[in-house]
Amino acid sequence: MPLRLIFMGTPDFSVPTLLELVAHGHEIAAVYTRAPKPGGRRGLQLQPTPVEEAARKLGVPVLTPKTLKTEEALEEFRSFDADAAVVVAYGMILPQAILDAPKLGCYNLHASLLPRWRGAAPINRAIMEGDAESGVMVMKMDVGLDTGDVAMAERLAITDTMTALDLHDRLSCLGADLMVRAMAALGRGGLQLKKQSEDGVTYAAKIDKAEARVDWTKPAHAVLRHIHGLSPFPGAWAELDNARVKILRCELAKGSGEPGAVLDDQLTIACGEGAIRIIELQREGKARMQAADFLRGVPLKAGARFN
Repeated sequence: MPLRLIFMGTPDFSVPTLLELVAHGHEIAAVYTRAPKPGGRRGLQLQPTPVEEAARKLGVPVLTPKTLKTEEALEEFRSFDADAAVVVAYGMILPQAILDAPKLGCYNLHASLLPRWRGAAPINRAIMEGDAESGVMVMKMDVGLDTGDVAMAERLAITDTMTALDLHDRLSCLGADLMVRAMAALGRGGLQLKKQSEDGVTYAAKIDKAEARVDWTKPAHAVLRHIHGLSPFPGAWAELDNARVKILRCELAKGSGEPGAVLDDQLTIACGEGAIRIIELQREGKARMQAADFLRGVPLKAGARFN
């Protein structure tokens, strides 16, 4: 049975779920997203969120409230008479009154295998911590931070070739399909919920730019996962000849030496244990490029050093 839904989301990650819900016949009564922010070449033009752009194309009403805690915001939310709300990376706390407003509740798509990586940056943290897998889960929301009962889940292996963007894109598509299946089950009264385990709870703190510098004293696998977990944003970086270089993609390589030392003419860099080979990087103020293109302009010999 198609449902009447309120959709709440903001970034690119949210868009596939919105589109899939519409494609499967659900009625989107309204879309809630964050307000446009200044952007463009001069930073003066207001840039709508990816979700707002998608909703406008669909002809769905778009709301960008600064808060949901006022009586006016609650009454407006209730006025849409929704069966349920679907929340995907909205970026705003939903108070209890909002959670209670839809007849069947509010359902969040979260990009981790809860209770691991509750919070803001689950995709980045899963890669950075060396996790073997990630996934997406649909949960019925409560007032806690990603503490609601879980309805459905899909798992995905994390390989050493995956960057945060790679995993983001895979989970975004996987999550859209999962939410469609969850809403279908909800519509026919068959969505089953299970409480989250109290064991294995971890929190995915927002990425701080101060943690982006590469620590070459760590083992090569940890360095690789740190680099990939921050790629492309904010981008793990190191200094070469006093200039900052972002490292966006790399692979494990053979070799050893002083941490940060360039071991050959193919950008193999020594770590605390083992080495990595840089595949893609970005010099400060320049476009991203392949390592081979970088080396044509900045030839490096063994003995050079990343700090």
